[in-house]
Amino acid sequence: MKITIHRGINQIGGCITEISTSETRILIDLGQNLPDGEGEVNDDFASREAIENITQGVDAVFYTHYHGDHLGLFNYVSDNIRQYIGQVAKRVALCKHRQLSYIKSREELSAEEISKLEKMGELSPGQSINIRDIKITPYFVSHSAYDAYMFLIDVEGKKILHTGDFRGHGYLSKGLLPTIEKLILPQGEVDFLITEGTMLSRRGEKVINENELQKEAERIMTRYKNVFVMCSSTDMERLATFYAANKRLKKPLVCDRFQKSILEIFTESAGLRSQLFHFDKVYDFYPTNRKLVDWMSDKGFCMFVRATDKFKDYYQLLATRLDPNKTVLIYSMWKEYVNSNSKHAVKRYLDFVSMFPNVEKLHTSGHASGECLADVCNLVNPTLGIIPIHSEQSDNYRKLDINDTLKWKIITTSQCIEGVEIAIF
Repeated sequence: MKITIHRGINQIGGCITEISTSETRILIDLGQNLPDGEGEVNDDFASREAIENITQGVDAVFYTHYHGDHLGLFNYVSDNIRQYIGQVAKRVALCKHRQLSYIKSREELSAEEISKLEKMGELSPGQSINIRDIKITPYFVSHSAYDAYMFLIDVEGKKILHTGDFRGHGYLSKGLLPTIEKLILPQGEVDFLITEGTMLSRRGEKVINENELQKEAERIMTRYKNVFVMCSSTDMERLATFYAANKRLKKPLVCDRFQKSILEIFTESAGLRSQLFHFDKVYDFYPTNRKLVDWMSDKGFCMFVRATDKFKDYYQLLATRLDPNKTVLIYSMWKEYVNSNSKHAVKRYLDFVSMFPNVEKLHTSGHASGECLADVCNLVNPTLGIIPIHSEQSDNYRKLDINDTLKWKIITTSQCIEGVEIAIF
């Protein structure tokens, strides 16, 4: 058996992990590298030829969630290789790529992406899939992408737990440790833990839970009549935070047709199990809808926005009717994207945010804190090794509050352990 980390040992995003035997090869995630501040992506794997090479002889690809740094290269995969993603995650990805199809000169690419997504197999929590001598069982985790999964992989008498991206401070995070303790560990000891470490390079960043975020959002929304919110359009738990805060204030909640379609998907899935994710009163914004614009101007509002030319136009139209002292943008994304001195700064984000008279930054990570990572490592207590991925500083795993035995089991270089070959690139 062989574990290959094609990418991810010392970078965030672009994750590609391979598990193979003499009979079978599977990939966990086929992510594209994150873009730079100008939106350009430098990625040697982002071509049909490169993906054909890496997927040569691969039997299946399993995606932990729909973020581009985990799913982004899916369209290059041959149709004869089965691909799997969560059932709701598939709907969200399809919605996103149908929206992208409206971009001129992208029609052919979007048609291919949509066709590939429509053919993907659908994952359900606890429902195992057997690919010859490898068994893969998905388990739900809370992340800034809904319907995200970790995978328990049974192969040649060994168990591998691949966590994907996860966190312990979301609304849905309370099931994280119980899932491991009650559903995974009773099946037998985990031998290798492959897990993320995004926050290892951001240890000074404060991590608050979504409930605390909701309370602060309500305080800001009380101070300002007109509220624009810039957050991930597919982060269900963050959208629920602002939806709930605004609902208490009884202002119109407004967004564009794409965002409303995403909210409808969440309502039809997670909303059936919790009212928190039931987005039932949302209004489509059209500049020509004078009645809605008049209502917003009179009553105040909460509007989900994105850093696009369309929303620049929407803001400039509305701004002529709004008191700047009563108008705010709540920026709820990673702070470094709008830090002009940061290597991660995104110019279109900086330009968009600069339009607003008042800006409040209110955010918490979609990734596990150092404390949460330690809790997972200590609970899983793998017998043979911990392989940290999705981290700029994987060696910092040794600084976590984990037992000393586990610190010696952290693997960041290629080696062979009890007959298992580990290749790290």
